[in-house]
Amino acid sequence: MVTSKLVITMVTDFFLLHGLNYGLKIVYTLVILIAGFWIIKIFKKTVDKRMVKHKVDASLRHFLTGFISIGLKILLLITVASMLGIATTSFIAIFGAVGLAVGFALQGSLANFAGGVLILLFKPFKIGDYIGAQGFSGTVKKIEIFNTVILTVDNKTIILPNGLLSNSPITNYSKENLRRVDFTFGIGYDDDLKKAQKIMQALIKKDSRILKTPEPFVRLSELGDSSVNFSMRLWCKKADYWDIHFDMLEAVKLGFDKAKISIPYPQMDVHVKKK
Repeated sequence: MVTSKLVITMVTDFFLLHGLNYGLKIVYTLVILIAGFWIIKIFKKTVDKRMVKHKVDASLRHFLTGFISIGLKILLLITVASMLGIATTSFIAIFGAVGLAVGFALQGSLANFAGGVLILLFKPFKIGDYIGAQGFSGTVKKIEIFNTVILTVDNKTIILPNGLLSNSPITNYSKENLRRVDFTFGIGYDDDLKKAQKIMQALIKKDSRILKTPEPFVRLSELGDSSVNFSMRLWCKKADYWDIHFDMLEAVKLGFDKAKISIPYPQMDVHVKKK
């Protein structure tokens, strides 16, 4: 009877001692867990405010804050588990192996993701810009994490992977406020050079959309195989580029026709020999 009471007393003392210690450890880890989640929340808001201040794109901002939050929460959970005496080495090894496998499986997607981050951070173009890249030209409609969507002038939607886009030349036609319109006009060798030049200069002065500074340029540039070629370079606002391009082509042709100045075109002489 005495022996059984002694055993019960020893077991009770053991559970009280270790239960109390383990209970305190659980309470301690819960406090750290709650405090950790609160600190992560505050840190996430702080990072988001800093990115808003630096005008980081909204889609990139939400992705980065979410990514940071998830990463910190995983680290917090691993830390709490180790505090409770749970072996975390195997979990870390499993996470590493899974991450490596996913990295190999999604190699192309990760390259597109990295490209999207670079595009959203450094902003080589923005929504609404007219760009040329990867053999396509169009207006940027969407900039997503993995792809950029452009709309061509004939209303085709082109989806460009950001990985390729961030590692290749990009022509942004909308970046600058001013653009230069370049023309080459050829006249016959028998035509009056000065007269042709005066016609072009008069047409330039007549068009108010053409800027005076930088100064318009009209000069003889080449003595070609079948024509004498003039170079015309005009500066304008980017919104007027295509209107000036088409209007000036038409105006010069009509002006030359009226002044009876010829515009040569390639010709081929065929000689037939009779045997």
